[in-house]
Amino acid sequence: MTPQFKYTKAQSEDIRQLGHILEQCFIMSAGDSEVYANLVGLDNCRVMYRDQQVAGGLVIYSMGQWWGGQCVPMAGVAAVGIAPEYRGDGVAIALIHNALQEMHAQETPISVLYPATQRLYRKAGYEQAGSYCTWEMPTDSIQIREQPLTIQPVNIKNYELFHSLHQQQAKLTHGYLDRHPALWQLLLHTEVSETLYSYVIGDQDEPQGYIIFTQERTKDGAMLRVKDWVILSHQAKQSFWAFIANHRSQIDKVRWKSSLADFLTLLLPEQTAKICQSDRWMLRIVDVCKALAARGYPLGIEAELHLEVQDNLLSTNQGKFILSVANGRGEVTKGGKGELKLDIQGLAPLYSSLFTPYQLQLAGKLDATATALSTATQIFAGVSPWMMDYF
Repeated sequence: MTPQFKYTKAQSEDIRQLGHILEQCFIMSAGDSEVYANLVGLDNCRVMYRDQQVAGGLVIYSMGQWWGGQCVPMAGVAAVGIAPEYRGDGVAIALIHNALQEMHAQETPISVLYPATQRLYRKAGYEQAGSYCTWEMPTDSIQIREQPLTIQPVNIKNYELFHSLHQQQAKLTHGYLDRHPALWQLLLHTEVSETLYSYVIGDQDEPQGYIIFTQERTKDGAMLRVKDWVILSHQAKQSFWAFIANHRSQIDKVRWKSSLADFLTLLLPEQTAKICQSDRWMLRIVDVCKALAARGYPLGIEAELHLEVQDNLLSTNQGKFILSVANGRGEVTKGGKGELKLDIQGLAPLYSSLFTPYQLQLAGKLDATATALSTATQIFAGVSPWMMDYF
């Protein structure tokens, strides 16, 4: 007998069952799921019933992601959990497929998630699209003493200040988020044993950045963990490092999140900063026309790319498309010669510029004529995408 699946927005009576599933899936302490649910909000939770029992669920954040200086509407998928007794029964892929159908119906161009397993999400059309890295270094190796800007404590509840500065950095950073309010809540949430410190860099009337961090003692010594930062000028970057260096008498190491090629480390005297964690997040093109038209492109490029896309789940993405780029923006029409062929999964790292078209062709992700390959290389040129947030 075929299992009966039902996908729906979570109701208050579903949250307890979903909470138990998430606590088991993610090895959370009892009650942690309730705290998480309150932070993310009931409206963002989805559940999948199998034969009238809650078999799993997920969270969808409606937010934005910056590509080429343009903010593209994006659905972030998080907390995908399936009860152990229903795993391997088709619940997980049915849950993701239903979520994508919902996003498509809402005309959301793209979706992003962090995979626990790539195989499941690749089946649904997601592919690697950007990086999330954690860096670490000893504080006594920073060796930057001059601090050209003042650094002053600021109330952590000053959301408008943080959001405004974050947006300025986001617009210039390939892959950055226009954060959902729930992500801000999660960022500013701390355990009982933690204290969150927040400082603005520069004059509060015209700030040039901020730093938000916690401190903790580990078996290897005291650690300063930067939870979030914004740097908008060279002076702000210099002040950022000098401020952290001034903690060296009590703090042994500093840890922060940044890109694979972190521009912050360029100011350091030696290569003492090392990546201690690196993950890749995945992206799915939910609506080919809207996604290609919404992102930004390099200025000075006028070109036309003929695509042929295969998408076995969302039929409107199937077929031939012409992407015309001029003045940093793109227009999409249906039809054309189909000179660059790829499936919806292969379109994700092309869209994000994580890999070049030539690299994707070598990986078997696309097939293109020499002319189309050259055109795609110009159109999708960009710095390696990354984001500060893990959700």
